[in-house]
Amino acid sequence: MKRDETISICKAFGIILMVIGHANCPGPLSSFLYEFHMPLFFIAAGYFFSLKYLDDEATFVKKRVKGLYIPFLKWSVLFLAIHNLMFKTGILNEQYGNAAGGVTHPYSWHQIQQNLWTMVCAMGGYDQFLNGAFWFFRGLFVASIAYLVLFKITDSLIGRLYMTKEKRNKDYENTGHIIENEQPKVYRTLVIPVIICVTVLVVQSWKTLEGLKIINLIQGGNREIMGIFFFGCGFIFRQLRDKYRVTWLATIVSATVVYLFSRFAPSSMGWRMDFNGFIALPLPAICGFLMTYNISDWFARHDGRVKDFLVFCGNNTMCIFVFHIAAYKVVSLIKIWYYGLDYLQIGCHMVIHEYSDMDHFWILYSMAGVGIPLAWTWAYRRISTLIKSSIS
Repeated sequence: MKRDETISICKAFGIILMVIGHANCPGPLSSFLYEFHMPLFFIAAGYFFSLKYLDDEATFVKKRVKGLYIPFLKWSVLFLAIHNLMFKTGILNEQYGNAAGGVTHPYSWHQIQQNLWTMVCAMGGYDQFLNGAFWFFRGLFVASIAYLVLFKITDSLIGRLYMTKEKRNKDYENTGHIIENEQPKVYRTLVIPVIICVTVLVVQSWKTLEGLKIINLIQGGNREIMGIFFFGCGFIFRQLRDKYRVTWLATIVSATVVYLFSRFAPSSMGWRMDFNGFIALPLPAICGFLMTYNISDWFARHDGRVKDFLVFCGNNTMCIFVFHIAAYKVVSLIKIWYYGLDYLQIGCHMVIHEYSDMDHFWILYSMAGVGIPLAWTWAYRRISTLIKSSIS
């Protein structure tokens, strides 16, 4: 299936905004983009969910394992293997850490083994200072599979309600057999997805009001539950896409909603989400996606280098996601030289905090966080292609 360039560009904007947010950008900008930039990825994933997986669950699960679990395990184990080595270079150290003053420490052999077990069994245990965004792998993996399960359960219940005794008798008279699973298409494309999304919001409301946790999900499950909701929103949007009209007025209205929430009721897809944060998240997150989709649609209709870059970026979000924090270290070296700082400040997570409220290094951090991983990916593929061509 041909890639949807608008969604690819959406993902490009999403990953760029994520990098900007992690680069310690100015407060108002940070509050604005955190309203929607991570929900956007769940919505984009749900956009590609297909009803065919209701009868082919194995294929869907295999895709999720190949696209999320395996990459998570591969990169988490790599960074686990070099964790203690990073202390020898100063990239990790026990003097500088996050903005709250927390630092990381070398792992003992026992900790290495335990982290490996946690990675394999719970998609946790990753290096918080080098892989702090890796929760997304687990969040989308759990949310997408949970959505499939909930869809099948709800579809079965709706089917039973629809397949009344009267209709069964009528089907039998007309065809000689009972036609199962023939509820009107609208049930599967709209009614069932809406039921799932509403149910998930009710469950999350109860969970946050009571301060409950899903104990077998690392960080308690807030992100995973909201991930199901946003995944479902993406599927619904796909069904209504042909009726949706992209206008600049809608873009401006959506942006205004996001801004007002970021200003007066800020929220994000955080794992410590309370009830107020939960209530304030869905509307600006959806509006943020629509704003981004509208802008992306404009770029998708105008060929040029900017579009080519955005499509390439959107189709290669994985490399940025995995390596943007490591790429920040290049800029941290420049900042250390520029201000004459202690070299060990390279270990600050995610960026050097000193002078961040008065300089514009967040722009350089953002450019490096996106540009270095993409440049590496492009060069690697280019070299691989040349080598294969020379061999053949």
